[in-house]
Amino acid sequence: MSQYKISSAGLDFETIESILQEDQKLVLSDESKKSIQEGRNYLDQKLKKHKEPIYGINTGFGSLYDKSVSESDLSQLQKNLVMSHACGAGEEVPLDIVKIMLLLKIQGLSYGNSGVQLQTVNRLIDMFNENVIPIVYQQGSLGASGDLAPLAHLCLPLIGEGEVFYQNKVQPAKAVLKKLNWKPIELQSKEGLALLNGTQFMSAYGVHALNRSYQLASLSDFIGAISLEAFDGRSEPFDSLIHKIRPHQGQVDVAENIRSILKGSELIKRKKAHVQDPYSFRCIPQVHGASRDAINYAANVFLTEINSVTDNPTLFPKEDKIISAGNFHGQPLALAMDFLAIAISELGNISERRTYQLISGSRGLPPFLVSDPGLNSGFMIPQYTAASIVSQNKQLCSPASVDSIVSSNGQEDHVSMGANAATKLYKVVENVFTILAIELMTAAQGLEFRRPLKSSSMVEEFIEAFRKEVPFMKKDKVLYTEIRNSREFLLSF
Repeated sequence: MSQYKISSAGLDFETIESILQEDQKLVLSDESKKSIQEGRNYLDQKLKKHKEPIYGINTGFGSLYDKSVSESDLSQLQKNLVMSHACGAGEEVPLDIVKIMLLLKIQGLSYGNSGVQLQTVNRLIDMFNENVIPIVYQQGSLGASGDLAPLAHLCLPLIGEGEVFYQNKVQPAKAVLKKLNWKPIELQSKEGLALLNGTQFMSAYGVHALNRSYQLASLSDFIGAISLEAFDGRSEPFDSLIHKIRPHQGQVDVAENIRSILKGSELIKRKKAHVQDPYSFRCIPQVHGASRDAINYAANVFLTEINSVTDNPTLFPKEDKIISAGNFHGQPLALAMDFLAIAISELGNISERRTYQLISGSRGLPPFLVSDPGLNSGFMIPQYTAASIVSQNKQLCSPASVDSIVSSNGQEDHVSMGANAATKLYKVVENVFTILAIELMTAAQGLEFRRPLKSSSMVEEFIEAFRKEVPFMKKDKVLYTEIRNSREFLLSF
């Protein structure tokens, strides 16, 4: 079994994907072990010498910052914090995203600026490695004091509380700890706050969405190219000369992709009866390209975030400082996720328009892409489904980051609402896979009416693989299973 060593070198999206797909086991580097231990030792020594209030370490939390806590109660204070903050509601967070949360929390604690015990980080690693996945809920975080409620649920199992998914079922964490001979962690000063303060809920959703977004961007180009062929579209809008004089990088890249995908196609080269295509075909580079640029912007934000320390207060042993500040605030993530949701939604928006054009009975294609239209409705209603989902995405793209509701008696008076941006983004991304699945079904159907002419070898091989999952439709049939099969095909591609 391969291992991944947690270190100050940090994570990237490809590494996270590999860790999850290959079921790699985590281990702390010697450097990380030393940093964690030094941070804990520094805090212990500081508390022995320093009797002044230090926020969250020997005081209450939030607006209770001015309430001192005795030394004998510091451990109970941290345990109380974790239990009292586990107030999640709504649907459960998908388990693959919870696993990313665990990974990102481990990475964030590994720098030694959080003051946690080495055994606490090791227990989180054990949970990750043994697939003891905490049950976390989607609602509860304001995206500002960190993702308090979701992270409380993530960390409840450390103290033997909450529920986990283990061995294919949900079980009480206490029972699973007993099975594995793990004793509950006795949290020390600051540890509960270090575990709960942080942006790992938002970040995990963002990482998942970004990995899916890059997949969607590639699929959008490929499926758009197939639709162009089925619609008997023109090649001129993808000429490199056009994009040299407006060189947005995403636009340039998409035009190059389309040229590459259609290289050698008989269809794209044949003489056209029309002199211009609708925008949903002609402007593929400009629209898809803008979404690609937005994805890259969001990726840069999240790459910084997943390799940062986002709890509070933060320890700086070498400088002999403990600083209470705001690295837990999710504003950079909230803005990026709202932007990313809009960008991904647009890939679905333009996709549905191409589907509509293909079923319209234009350019020698039969209405609704079926023989004997009237008796058969063909691909009429899949376009309705796509339109419905596009409309839902438009609703989901209302930005979460423009909202803020005061909490904690006014102490936390501006929040990012990034957690809501995260869960909305997740739905938008999932929706666009379905929209593209419907376009692919439609484009593949339309392509058959252009035979015996062929598209490029790349497209023909893709269609051959697709036809093993979704056959050509000669007459009306039940289509919801075909939409599902088309979607599964794209998810696995």
